[in-house]
Amino acid sequence: MSDLVIQIKELIIDSLGLEDITTDDIVDDMALFGDDGLGLDSVDALELGLAIQKKFGLQMESDSSQLREYFFSVNTLANYIQSKR
Repeated sequence: MSDLVIQIKELIIDSLGLEDITTDDIVDDMALFGDDGLGLDSVDALELGLAIQKKFGLQMESDSSQLREYFFSVNTLANYIQSKR
C-alpha cells in the first residue's frame, strides 16, 4: 500500500501544480481539503478526481455521497483505489 500512497501524493503534486510541496510534506492522514489540512478547494477536487480516474482507470460517480469521504486524505484515497482494483 505504501507504493500506492506515494503514487497518490505524487499525483496530487503533479496534477495540481503544487511546486513548493514534496511527498514528505503530505501526511498520509492529513485532510486534503479545508483550512486545517492541505487546503485544496473544489476546483482542485475536480482536477484530482480526473487525474485519479485517468491514472488508475477508475470510474467515479460524481453524485456519490461517499465521494467526499474517499477524498478526505491520502489514506482514504488509497483505500478507495485499492478496493476498486
